[in-house]
Amino acid sequence: LLYTMNVERRISVVSGLIGICVIRKILKRRAARKNKKRKLWQEEWLKKRDVGKGVLSLLQNELLHEDPDAYRNFLRMDNDTFMELLTLIDDIIKKQDTQLRQSIPSDKRLAVTLRYLASGNTFRDLMYATRIHESTISIIVMEVCKAIIQNLMKTYIQLPRTTLEWENVAKGFEKLWNFPFCLGALDGKHVNFQAPKSSGSYYFNYKGSHSIVLLALVDSEYKFLYVDVGVNGRISDGGVYRESSLKKGIDRNLLNFPEDRHLPDTALSVPYVIVADDAFPLSKRIIKPYPLRGLSVEKRIFNYRLSRARRTVENAFGILTNRFRILQNTINLSPEKAEILTLTCCILHNFLAVRNKKYIRPENEINETCSLETISQQGGFRASNEALLTRNKFCDYFNTVGSVEWQNKSIGLV
Repeated sequence: LLYTMNVERRISVVSGLIGICVIRKILKRRAARKNKKRKLWQEEWLKKRDVGKGVLSLLQNELLHEDPDAYRNFLRMDNDTFMELLTLIDDIIKKQDTQLRQSIPSDKRLAVTLRYLASGNTFRDLMYATRIHESTISIIVMEVCKAIIQNLMKTYIQLPRTTLEWENVAKGFEKLWNFPFCLGALDGKHVNFQAPKSSGSYYFNYKGSHSIVLLALVDSEYKFLYVDVGVNGRISDGGVYRESSLKKGIDRNLLNFPEDRHLPDTALSVPYVIVADDAFPLSKRIIKPYPLRGLSVEKRIFNYRLSRARRTVENAFGILTNRFRILQNTINLSPEKAEILTLTCCILHNFLAVRNKKYIRPENEINETCSLETISQQGGFRASNEALLTRNKFCDYFNTVGSVEWQNKSIGLV
């Protein structure tokens, strides 16, 4: 009798399990049919972009012809510049149609990428605006950015290769910013992103967020001569510079810098230098302000003249982040993809500065502010006697034959 009861109980349990499995299978089929209907509906509204619906059609059919300024604001460039850029990368980003569906044209691929970089909107926001699915947009953006890096990087972000090219950079700083023998302005900024859980504190910076670092050398007209993207945010400006290929090139004398020369109308021989802030090490090639404590009038004037030349890199970052607002937000992508986006924005910045005069306003109208955090100094640097002497020579020059009429007023002496 006991055996019979156990058998019946087992049969009952098995029957119950079978019933549960059947019910689950039925519910799963119903959900699949419902999702299929929903997917078909989604595909229908997305397909309407091919019949003149969505913001990309508005861009081409209305803004281009009726409101060129709005078109330029949408893409950060006019149509001629857009078409030139498209020509440079079209062979890489265009896709072939298939029997099942038409591919998204390369001009729309470039347009949605530029809008993503310019607006800082999410892929989902752009999906509703463009009627391109967010997963497709995420793929398109990375493909287009990689194409821009591949085909434009060597042309539009390149350190001067010859002594003459470096001298031309220096002439620009002397003409526009009254700072002779300057080969560029150097600075570093944090670009925030959503760090992967596995990264721990590797990208955790002093402001309490996760970031990569953008190190840049800028010329007198706000163009990037050199960028280094991707060092983790825990490292200081000086640390980023210490690990950079720029420092290695300088230390090994590989960059064809001009020979030391006398400052104009003086017997003061100095090297060509790069201006930087206090986070960087004072060295033969890097010149930075005097410490603020106990400054003499002469040193205050030097600091003012140096900060005036350094304003080029601050304004360059300001222009960059105000034109490409993706950099103002926390980028919700991996650090590798954040690096690609950041580098692409820098390349486009230079491309537009060269091709489109309206991209950068006249010097006396520019006072761009940058929302990116500047990296703090970590640890001290001991400057060589040669570096200290070089700074003193520039200080003497700016307070004598190299003075300008407004400098005293600028530091509050008049």
